[in-house]
Amino acid sequence: MTGRTTRTEVETPMGPARVHLTRPGEVRGVLVLTHGAGGSLRAPEFAPLGERLVADGWAVALVEQAWVLAGRKMPPQAPTQDPAWLPVVEWLRSGRRRLGGPLVVGGKSNGARVACRTAHVSGADGVLCLSFPLHPPGRPEVSRAEELRTPLAHGIPLHVVQGRTDPFGTPAEVRAELPDPGLVSEATGGHAFPRNPADVVEAARGFLSGLV
Repeated sequence: MTGRTTRTEVETPMGPARVHLTRPGEVRGVLVLTHGAGGSLRAPEFAPLGERLVADGWAVALVEQAWVLAGRKMPPQAPTQDPAWLPVVEWLRSGRRRLGGPLVVGGKSNGARVACRTAHVSGADGVLCLSFPLHPPGRPEVSRAEELRTPLAHGIPLHVVQGRTDPFGTPAEVRAELPDPGLVSEATGGHAFPRNPADVVEAARGFLSGLV
């Protein structure tokens, strides 16, 4: 990414989380993204998305959640995971480090679920979901649609970027659970996107530009 990057550990009820924050010279807004259940920030869309958005004037925070730093192999349930996510967002919006402009939270897969569940508590102005896991593969009856709609229930704008062949929910399946089909962008790939996914980057840029 262009801009200046810092790495900071933030205390949470589960122990420290780690924030990789890249900020441009002049900040238009803040995007906070976190990883999926695999616990890695190496998702192929994160680097190109961060580079493009920092160039657009957005501060981008990539977050390694506390459960990863604690050595857990899988994310904990929501009652444990969510309270350990909120201090990270609060840290970005408080004190001398406070970053102005719209605050957009989001992430990949499980990270998108955390962002949806907590957006109204964290004071977010928008939620960006990358590969939202609407249901386990082959089990559409086990739906997480209510979780996905949580930001909308609180009047918070939402956008989902979903791979065309995602076994956790196709774009059509996700659209069927939302009030407006325009809330979902189709992208090349399945639950994982290919390297340098330009369509993912452009969909995210379009959503964020509408919030400024």
